[in-house]
Amino acid sequence: MDSIKVFAPATVANVACGFDIFGFAVDNPGDEIILHKSTEPGVRIKAIVGDEGRLPKQAERNTAGIAIQSYLKHIGSDQGVEAILHKKMPLGSGLGSSAASAVAGVFAINELMGRPLKQVELLPFAMEGERLACGSAHADNVAPSLMGGFVVIRSYNPLDIITVNTPDQLYATIVHPEIEVNTKDARQILKNEVSMKNTIIQMGNVAGLIAGLMKPDYDLIGRSMVDVIIEPVRAILIPEFNEVKQAALDAGALGCSISGSGPSMFALSRDPETAERIGQSMRSAFRAVGIDSEVYVSGINHEGPRVIG
Repeated sequence: MDSIKVFAPATVANVACGFDIFGFAVDNPGDEIILHKSTEPGVRIKAIVGDEGRLPKQAERNTAGIAIQSYLKHIGSDQGVEAILHKKMPLGSGLGSSAASAVAGVFAINELMGRPLKQVELLPFAMEGERLACGSAHADNVAPSLMGGFVVIRSYNPLDIITVNTPDQLYATIVHPEIEVNTKDARQILKNEVSMKNTIIQMGNVAGLIAGLMKPDYDLIGRSMVDVIIEPVRAILIPEFNEVKQAALDAGALGCSISGSGPSMFALSRDPETAERIGQSMRSAFRAVGIDSEVYVSGINHEGPRVIG
């Protein structure tokens, strides 16, 4: 084939207690990319739609572009590529926008080249997009976007990614307030040292969340969605965070926390009706202080990226 169109899903990273080690993919929103083979060597981004002109078109400065470049270099190909990127989610939202673009790009080029690499082998190239976006090649967004489902990053050296089964009746509500939090800024405010007490609490919640997902035990999932290390620091970047979180819990959420570095917040629940109700309650809490927001409701996306044209 000479051209392809691919969708890659947004993700919720950290999942409360799992800073930099947990993430899961959702059905919507996500990013799309169209790739065309070119007779001229090199990667060229012809257009970016939906970014209000904020993202660079130079391939080496764009997360999708650098992922494609890294991939082509690895397989030893000088195939030329032209790309059109459709941003279908807010920038700086805490939903893995940069990761979805990188995943869409590297998945699309692998398909276009006849799948010389397995899907999991594409992860290092997508991570290069994350390195460009925030200075650190972390995988808690790109891994679930690429592989689908709920993932654990057990180790970075060597890279060790584990997919964890989740209950069929588990739904995510994501609310994105119309404010922006820069990922680099959100990382810089974090403390470099953590108390032994909070480390032990966090380790218990990490283990409890994984056990709750695998049993499945919804009450255990909810009890374990407690972050005593990262959330208290980053919550100050989100207006009315505590009120919005309480609104989600009052509406029936198992738990609620910050999606990635924020400002989006997410909640988990057991059925789509509850998930929709939670979204409206969270939106109302933001609206009470004059902040508009977007609501997304989804099951856990187990597919990852897909060809759509």
